[in-house]
Amino acid sequence: MKTSFLYDGLPRIRRKAIYRTPSFKKPDLSRKSDYPNILKLLLSHHNIASKEKVIRQYDHEVQGQTILKPLVSFGGPSDAVVLKPLHIKGKKGIVVSNGLNLYGKFDPYLSAANAIDEALRNLVAVGGDIQNASLLDNFCWGDTGDPEILGSLVRAARACYEIGSGFGTPFISGKDSLNNYFVTEEGARISIPPTLLISAVSVIRDASRVVSMDLKEAGNLLYLLGETKGEELGGSHYLRILKQDGGRVPEVNVAKAKKRMIALHEAINSGLVFSCHDLSEGGLAVSAAEMAFGGMIGLEIDLRQVLYSGPACPDAILFSESASRFLVEVSPANRTKFEKLFPDHSFGCIGETIKKPVLKVKGLNKSTIISEDLKALFRIWKGSLPW
Repeated sequence: MKTSFLYDGLPRIRRKAIYRTPSFKKPDLSRKSDYPNILKLLLSHHNIASKEKVIRQYDHEVQGQTILKPLVSFGGPSDAVVLKPLHIKGKKGIVVSNGLNLYGKFDPYLSAANAIDEALRNLVAVGGDIQNASLLDNFCWGDTGDPEILGSLVRAARACYEIGSGFGTPFISGKDSLNNYFVTEEGARISIPPTLLISAVSVIRDASRVVSMDLKEAGNLLYLLGETKGEELGGSHYLRILKQDGGRVPEVNVAKAKKRMIALHEAINSGLVFSCHDLSEGGLAVSAAEMAFGGMIGLEIDLRQVLYSGPACPDAILFSESASRFLVEVSPANRTKFEKLFPDHSFGCIGETIKKPVLKVKGLNKSTIISEDLKALFRIWKGSLPW
């Protein structure tokens, strides 16, 4: 049966799309921050707090075929899940991950770019290979009859093409939910924020090499892979807590990110990595806390060792959501082998795991700016959502 009628048999719809390049202002970070309190507020934020109550309402075991589940050890959040398909011989598994952010109303192009980057780094963090990965999109957009909203959709779709092509990860399927808006009694049209969910899927050739995000034991080194950029606080949960605008939305350097993800996959596949977690909502402070929750292993971090660009500011180092970054736990015995896989020196050894169940952070002047009991932080993170 010929399908030409699908392409040539219907009149083409033509609509006007408008896009205006966003401007940004620098956020006010001049006041002295209460870092422990900000961390607690972030851990209780509905986008960051534990979703265990929801997760356990569904069949997250998938008939017992999950190698890596959505929750690990004490309830820490997995970066991705790994499944062992029925009737598949050998050690092959399938990894499934997601990426989602709230940057759409600030910059739809970078929002889509960050969603792709997050889905892929979540996939890599557990042992997946981006050289053998595919993507799926799920657009949730407002009134596409509005030229500016349609323009934002065009920008996001363009990012999917350019960033996906840059990573070499094809889109194999997707779903669109457009025209999500309502009209008030006064006649005002209110649209949902532009939102794009990216899912990634890949085959893991040896599921026995899967890595989880929970810290494993005291005495290991903690690396931060990737650069933290001081200006990239735009749309961050940190500024939401402070009720501030400003800052740039994180940019994705595809060439550097891809190289880093390939090297990290090699490190995991070689058995050099004990645990790994991506940095996303809340930045370094939140990701470090989540890793510590996973195994209830203490952690000491020195912000002076973080690879960072921009004016010296603990706030940005702790809470920036810059893209393409990972926290990695490595044995001291494997330090040299691990570092040789990253010859561009795009990393910092920022701390170590400790027996005492505390999260301790030293600031840029060597003083301790956070020293919090893990169990107390865990209770905040796990018990903040009402349902």
